[in-house]
Amino acid sequence: MLLTLIAFVVALGALIAAHEWGHYRMAVACGVKVLRFSVGFGKTIARYKPKRQHPGQDTEFVIGALPFGGYVSMLDEREAPVPADQRHLAFNTQPLRSRALIVAAGPVANLVLAALLYAVINWVGVDEPRAILSPPVAGSVAEKVGLQGGDLVRRAALTGNDLAPVASFESLRWLLTQGALNGQDVVLEVSRGEDGRLREISLPLSALSTSEPDARLFREMGIVSPLSKPRIGEVLPGGAAERAGLRDGDMVLRMGSHAVQDGQQLRELIRASGAGGQPAALDWQVRRDGRVLSIKVQPDRVQDKDQHVGRIGAVVGSAPEFVLVRQGPLQGLWSGVKRVWEVSALSVKLIGRMVMGDLSLKNLSGPIAIADYAGKSASMGWTYYLGFMAFLSVSLGVLNLMPVPVLDGGHLMYYLWEAVTGKPVAGVWLERLQYVGVSLLVAMMAVAVFNDVASRLG
Repeated sequence: MLLTLIAFVVALGALIAAHEWGHYRMAVACGVKVLRFSVGFGKTIARYKPKRQHPGQDTEFVIGALPFGGYVSMLDEREAPVPADQRHLAFNTQPLRSRALIVAAGPVANLVLAALLYAVINWVGVDEPRAILSPPVAGSVAEKVGLQGGDLVRRAALTGNDLAPVASFESLRWLLTQGALNGQDVVLEVSRGEDGRLREISLPLSALSTSEPDARLFREMGIVSPLSKPRIGEVLPGGAAERAGLRDGDMVLRMGSHAVQDGQQLRELIRASGAGGQPAALDWQVRRDGRVLSIKVQPDRVQDKDQHVGRIGAVVGSAPEFVLVRQGPLQGLWSGVKRVWEVSALSVKLIGRMVMGDLSLKNLSGPIAIADYAGKSASMGWTYYLGFMAFLSVSLGVLNLMPVPVLDGGHLMYYLWEAVTGKPVAGVWLERLQYVGVSLLVAMMAVAVFNDVASRLG
């Protein structure tokens, strides 16, 4: 709990600071006087005013008690009277181009930060599962096109693009996510192991019946997890595995009439055994100390949320084979920029589909879910935490560029109107639009928090 809280506050504070730093630096570059740079709202818990500042600046740097935002306060005649000798330093007296640059600099700073974070991850390297597929889900798209457990995906691409090497299962999963959500087919070049014959397979993701970015999407696709050995791990006291005589280290070869290749496949078979009533006792073939044994195992039937499933009371499946994914300086930076572009484009598409009603609002996540992700990523290691921060930074940048009053994108829309008509938006309309913007943000936050709470209660 403490790690989750610390990871959440640190990530949020860093991303807000980057966003406001973008506004601040561009304001200074455009000759606008910045009065206060604040990370957080509410009661001030720390403040600092440098003795040496940029020419014309007298900025106070502040940390507020509530870390859910920040602001850069600039000299502005609309906020307070401005001395005549400082009028040229006021935000509202600047040319349209300067005002637009200052507003846009915040979201852009978040996107730049995300690209740098992704680049650092690429330079340092991350251990990720190899792109060796577990047996596809029965009846799925992957099974219908002939993919098999143990297939190694060497190269892949969205239809119409050139095939590119697949570094890991995670990079394959990201490509499949893009294809599924964009309604594009994916071409895979696979082989059976390292030396197997190469074959090219088209995965018709455009034919999927669902485009909701959830677990059901990947189950219908059929590619759920990388191949892992169907080994029995820790056996819990009193469970079905202990009663049957299974031991830590047993390699499962067969469960009844089903040949077993993969840990995920074995977990699915065990779960499914409890769906139709009390699970039957089946003969399992296991390899132990070089010998093949036949052991009769009857899983327990337990309630899991709104359904009954089978359980054996043991850890099922070992870790998949991992590979170190690392890139050089230029390639790592370019990959970081490319990832920011891909995540941004996909985010805009998903937001548009939610606005049009084609995508459920259940996909909105609020602060509880974000904090949970922060804690989980931090516990996995600092590179995973940086990846979480990079994704969140892209989301923050894209969200702020949305044409919603109150957000930076809304102000840019005001400036577009001013550029086209030659006149700023009237004050009465600014007030009305601000009210609409605040209402939309409050409604969106309420839905996101409801989704967070419902997912934990459900």
